[in-house]
Amino acid sequence: MDELIFRGRDRYRPSWSHLAVLLVVLTVQGFAAVYRLGPVGFLWLAGGTLLLSGLGLWVTVRSWSRVGPEGITICWGLGRGRTYAWDRIRWIDVRTVEGQGDSTSQVRMFLAGGRRRTLPGLLHSDLYPSPDFDEQFHRVRNWWELSTEAAARVEPVRRFRDRITVTAAAVLVTLAITGVGAVVYLR
Repeated sequence: MDELIFRGRDRYRPSWSHLAVLLVVLTVQGFAAVYRLGPVGFLWLAGGTLLLSGLGLWVTVRSWSRVGPEGITICWGLGRGRTYAWDRIRWIDVRTVEGQGDSTSQVRMFLAGGRRRTLPGLLHSDLYPSPDFDEQFHRVRNWWELSTEAAARVEPVRRFRDRITVTAAAVLVTLAITGVGAVVYLR
């Protein structure tokens, strides 16, 4: 079988809608910062936002996954990546997360120690559609099935984090950050 490579730069393309969201965030920050922090504070805030956005885009575009005879290698944009041997991979499936009218499907692998890893560059969403996602998933699964014994393939038990959506997690984190910010601000 041929080695499979899924690269972020082939999948993720910044769009005008992403740029519009960034500009809206900068505008809101601008009004808030100039009012509360002054022009220097605004420049620090805007510079930090642009730096973090650029770093996030750079890491996302550099992410990749490779499926080959030695196992699955994943790299999240920094370094050479990490290879997980076939004998350490217990299960491979697709996780679909739905929220606010759109859905995202990602291939993930479950390791012998109970950890799970998603494969960067191999996903399907409304924002980044991949017409051949199912075919690519089956190719990865075929590699795994041909490289492992049937007794080593064990479907993991579903945990709480499998039931919580990304949106719910984001709301909880936002509430926690807002609560901490309110406590610090009101002191």
